[in-house]
Amino acid sequence: MALLKKISPRRSRVRKSVFAERFSQVSRPINTDSVISISLLILFIIICVLILAIQQQTFMQVFPIAVIVTLISISGAVYIFHYQKRMLRNHIRVTTLITMFLILLASDKIITAKLITLGTKYTPMAWATGTAVIVAIILTIAYDQRFAIGMSIFYCTLACLVAEPTIIESKYQIINIDLFLIMMTGAFTCTLSLKEIRTRIKLLQVSAIASMLVFIMAFSLELFNSDTSITIATVNAGLHAGVTMSVGLLIQSLLPIIEKTFHIVTSMTLLDYSDANQPLLKKLAMEAPGTFSHSLLIGSIAEAAAESIGRNGLLCRVGAYYHDIGKLNKSTYFIENESGSGSRHKELAPTMSLLIIIGHVKDGIEMAREYGLPGVIRQFIETHHGTTLVEHFYNEAKKLRAKKGKDKGDELSESEFRYPGPKPRTKEAAIVMISDAVEGAVRSLPEITPSKIETVVHNIAMRRLQDGQFDECDMSLRELSQIEMSISKTLAAHYHSRIAYPKPVDQPMETLSSS
Repeated sequence: MALLKKISPRRSRVRKSVFAERFSQVSRPINTDSVISISLLILFIIICVLILAIQQQTFMQVFPIAVIVTLISISGAVYIFHYQKRMLRNHIRVTTLITMFLILLASDKIITAKLITLGTKYTPMAWATGTAVIVAIILTIAYDQRFAIGMSIFYCTLACLVAEPTIIESKYQIINIDLFLIMMTGAFTCTLSLKEIRTRIKLLQVSAIASMLVFIMAFSLELFNSDTSITIATVNAGLHAGVTMSVGLLIQSLLPIIEKTFHIVTSMTLLDYSDANQPLLKKLAMEAPGTFSHSLLIGSIAEAAAESIGRNGLLCRVGAYYHDIGKLNKSTYFIENESGSGSRHKELAPTMSLLIIIGHVKDGIEMAREYGLPGVIRQFIETHHGTTLVEHFYNEAKKLRAKKGKDKGDELSESEFRYPGPKPRTKEAAIVMISDAVEGAVRSLPEITPSKIETVVHNIAMRRLQDGQFDECDMSLRELSQIEMSISKTLAAHYHSRIAYPKPVDQPMETLSSS
């Protein structure tokens, strides 16, 4: 009878909605990106097992290797999912990372096996240390220190399985953890010492420090774990250190290729783009000097604000230099380039003026692509206004409609007078947005004082926050407060009051002012 019990329509709808919600929760992780990422992981495991199992002949020898590699690879994939989740949507970067790992692991296998067959009494494992340093340096440059350290641990574990195992009493065994400790010494030293590259000698300095520490670690392990003579221990440690130093020189020469492969821009490249002799900056200085001066000031303001919250100040400064390059096409329509002449917008309708003002963002993006600016700089051009309202021309349009006696029901829509976006996706872009808006507002004050500057900065930051401009960049209120303080301090220093020049007793004021 219970099976024939009638179910109410309300309960039936509830069950259907619960089922649909559970199904969506299960099916949500299953999408194209996850399928491709899993396929790449499986491909990596298969190729890695083939590299390790070159010398193995039976299934019972290959099976444990496959299990070990699978567990290590899954652990690495989980680490990527937690700390670089955006990589799951960038399959080119994942493929590049996997290819780098496989090439270096294969080179470990080939070189180590060749040196073992030669029967040399010195260590055949030095190249493995070099590959660990390569991974650490490249990932630190391409991503960040935490991600580089984590992935270096996974690589060193796999590299030990590739380079260290040998045949002992007809069994495939791992000798010890000496190689792992040496590799991690080089990888950790490079990762922790290489926060950014601002000079061409930076990589050489990091490689020299890593070589010294690798030598100390390798020499100590040689003496601790064997009866090796001091001479052989010194030579073996020197091989590890020499390879580490050579890798630094190699990466120094290949740095431009690494940047293009991973689509990254190092601090050294940013410094190149900050040079006033760059074609775009030179053109901006010649054809729109007011915009150029404004951009330089925004750069100094944004750099200090970014460093106050631990972000990339150099990136903010360079991005600010280029954020208004779109004004080059119609420079005289922007107030900073009017040079005392009347505003050209007086002759135009508010809607036409709006198109010109908004158009400088699109023009800037096109110019950036034409001149080959990196994407990390182009983001500042796209987002420095976000989707904010062009208030001046919106108000002018409202006044014009009121004069013409338009019906109240036919009011203007704010969405028609907003920038197309996108909103800032990084904190650096958000800082440039605030700095750009604040500098113009402060410059228009009739009397500039520190208290008035703080009020203007706070009001503009809060308006941007309430307008949802920081929704995509994870800006916290604490960081926003620190940014406000830094911007206020920098602007107060720039617009500081000056002591009036004294008037000579025997010289009239007119003569003094004209001198």
